[in-house]
Amino acid sequence: MFTKQTLLAFIGALALGAAKTITEQNPTQAEIDAARATALPYSPVSNVKGLAFDRFVDIWLENTDYDTAALDENLANIAKEGILLTNYFAVTHPSEPNYCAAAGGDNFGMDNDNFNQIPANVSTIADLFDTKHIAWGEYQEDLPYAGYQGFRYPLSGPNQYVRKHNPLVLFDSVTNDAVRPRQIKNFTTFYEDLEHHRLPQHMFITPNMTNDAHDTNVTFAGEWANRFLSPLLKNDYFTKDNLVLLTFDEVGNYSVPNRVYSVLLGGAVPEHLRGTTDDTFYTHYSIIASLSANWGLPSLGRWDCGANLLKLVAEKTGYVNWEVDTTNAYLNETYPGPLSVNDYSPKWAIPTVKGKCSAGHGIADVVKKTYHGLEPTFNYTSPVPYDSATGLNLGIKYHRTLKQGKTESGITA
Repeated sequence: MFTKQTLLAFIGALALGAAKTITEQNPTQAEIDAARATALPYSPVSNVKGLAFDRFVDIWLENTDYDTAALDENLANIAKEGILLTNYFAVTHPSEPNYCAAAGGDNFGMDNDNFNQIPANVSTIADLFDTKHIAWGEYQEDLPYAGYQGFRYPLSGPNQYVRKHNPLVLFDSVTNDAVRPRQIKNFTTFYEDLEHHRLPQHMFITPNMTNDAHDTNVTFAGEWANRFLSPLLKNDYFTKDNLVLLTFDEVGNYSVPNRVYSVLLGGAVPEHLRGTTDDTFYTHYSIIASLSANWGLPSLGRWDCGANLLKLVAEKTGYVNWEVDTTNAYLNETYPGPLSVNDYSPKWAIPTVKGKCSAGHGIADVVKKTYHGLEPTFNYTSPVPYDSATGLNLGIKYHRTLKQGKTESGITA
């Protein structure tokens, strides 16, 4: 027998499958208005229990050095309500490849903010969530309608919504689907989903170019973050067993280490840890790995495979994180690849199809099927992404002491 919720979701999916969206880079306003009338948002829900949290919210701000963000009064006050991650790194520059990495476990050589489309045989976190029917959604401020794929909006004047800050819309495996694009929604739908208790278990939230500090400054972004989060953290439905990550896509100064100001908040943060710090080495890839470990999901077999887990999750699984010597860690560049402008290479990086990875649940079946028999491009068991061929991120040492007293060590070389 179908439950009422299942029937509603099924009927909604049928309706969404019939709706149309626009795939053009630069649609006209008339085309946007027409699509807005038919492309309805889709808000699936689920209730899969996690080890450390039941819901995860990823909120990204823009282009700010760690020390600059730490001086902002609003961000400092927010940190007092959670755990300040003092050793969290973005993975490259500029913005778009970081957003791409957060969804796909790699940036595929992307070194630009262009209109990029990633082939449908490249899997994403959406595929991982689907293995256990975990509902996901993105909320993009000023998105004109659910599933919009254009380069920006509005079409002229100051930027508000931009595609480059929207992780899953970059992937054809998402945009070619009949339903998935409608799970990429705007802030109006966020508040509707909040009111009707239909928030997904994984959310990626992007404020517009004014509120995220890109076209303003960290003071403006800090004020926005305070206004946005303060009422939510007092909302029992939003906060219960919820873990929120407030972070930045990258630093603003490309010559310094790409360490970004990051805070964990929400009901899943134990009271005794609020107002504390965590100096574990993390990257954007650590979030994919932590989501996988928390919900028992497989890995994408890319840089999420060897990434450190959020300490809250690692302690629940017994996984021992690597201690990374960040003396030589900059993480400011990407390797040559098919999405590069400056260092083009036609070869798409091949993920690993073997091993348990840091999340402990092996590689996703869809990845193993796609890349069966092929050798991985990189050593994805490293907690630090690197490329020996080009000398990218080399010489970074890492070690850990396992519970049996055995010490393991490595170096990116």
